[in-house]
Parts: sequence; structure tokens; C-alpha cells
Amino acid sequence: MALAPLLMLAGALLRVPVHFFYPDQLAAYGTSPLLMSAAYGLFAAGNVLLWPAVVVLAARIGARLPGWGLWGGVLAVSGLFARAFHAGVDHLAFQLVRAEGVDAATSVVSAGYGAFHVFSALNLAIVAGWVVLAVGAWRAGVLGPARAVALGLAAALPLGVLKGTTPMSLVALAGLSLALVPLGLSLLREPPRPGRAVTLRWIVTTALVLVLLVLLGQAG
Repeated sequence: MALAPLLMLAGALLRVPVHFFYPDQLAAYGTSPLLMSAAYGLFAAGNVLLWPAVVVLAARIGARLPGWGLWGGVLAVSGLFARAFHAGVDHLAFQLVRAEGVDAATSVVSAGYGAFHVFSALNLAIVAGWVVLAVGAWRAGVLGPARAVALGLAAALPLGVLKGTTPMSLVALAGLSLALVPLGLSLLREPPRPGRAVTLRWIVTTALVLVLLVLLGQAG
């Protein structure tokens, strides 16, 4: 909750100078691959890290309003799955730029843009999940009216592959951060709190596991 929205916002901010539509995104990768890789990587990492935040929020809603918690959680997590699929397509498109050049990559993406895939069925969930969670969080008293509205703004985040940053993107991610970051920080302060030694051990262990997974993934 505390980290994921900020990672997504950082990724979106890195894409601000580049025009929204995919030909410009591909062209920007051709000239600034490290910048665009960082932008899309931060956004994708934040999207994946959102799933435990959504699960915890849905559980808190479900303690008072089971239906709102269940369907809000299912829809929002399904939407995160769809965005993870989009991130894979983004990565492949950028590798086409590296291998074949901007013009060829743009031609390939143009030919397949909008093609149906099973994840296309989850596009509605990307939008509806945040709205259902926001209404449920407000009705269950998990979030106040202002922060519930802020959470609902996440539904305005553009969906699909190779999407740049628009003013609405920044509004949506700012709302997501306003809704979730304070809640995440408050969860860290709730008892029982682990001691510093335990916390440090978990941080080191998590970092080592992540490094190992990256190395194994590259080796595979």
C-alpha cells in the first residue's frame, strides 16, 4: 500500500515528456531506452505490488460488507492481472525496437493493435474494480469520503499497451497514492509490531530473494 502507488506514479512521471500514443512511445525507446525501461519497469512493479494492498483493503471492507469486499477485490485484482499482461506486450514491443528498429516495431504493433486476447475480457475489471472498492471502503468506514473518492479516481488511469502519461494519469495515480499510502503506513504502526532485528532480517532476506529470482530469471 505504501510503496506500490508511488512506484507507479514515478514511472508515469518519467513518461511525461513523451506523447501518449504508441508510435511516440516506441520512438522514445529508440532514443532513450534506459529512461523508457525505467518508466515502464517502475509502473509494472508498482502494479504487481498492488495485489496484496487490494487484498488487505478488500478484507477490511469484507469484515463489514462481505459482498462489496469480495467483488471489489476480485475485480481489482483481475484488473491488475490484465495490466501485467499489457506490461509483457510493452516489453516485447520495446525488444522489437532493439532488434528491428523503430519503424519495423511500429509496423508490427500497428498490425496487431487491438487484437483480441483472453485478457481483453478483463478490461472492464480494470476500471470497475477501483470504483467498487472505493464505494465499499466508504460504506464500510475503511476510508473517509475524500480518500474513497481519491481511490475511485484510479479508474481513470488509461488502460492498454504502450500508453504514455496524460494529465488524467497523474490525477488517477495521485488519488491512488492519497488513498493507499496513509493506510499502508498506518498498518505498519498497528500492533503487533516486529522488532528492529526482525524487520531488518526480513528486509535483507527479501532483497536477497529478489536478487536470486532476477538472476534465475535471466539464466532461464
